[in-house]
Amino acid sequence: MRETITLACTKCNQRNYSTTKNKSNTRDRLEVKKFCKFCGEHTIHKETK
Repeated sequence: MRETITLACTKCNQRNYSTTKNKSNTRDRLEVKKFCKFCGEHTIHKETK
């Protein structure tokens, strides 16, 4: 049931993180505030394809 997804920074569009999510429970795209090593600050990372 769990699917591997990648998270991309909304500021610089770098794909920094990969994680898993349960598609049956979470149908919308994930948005998580994480640290971006390219920007050097905490930004919102959104799920990409």
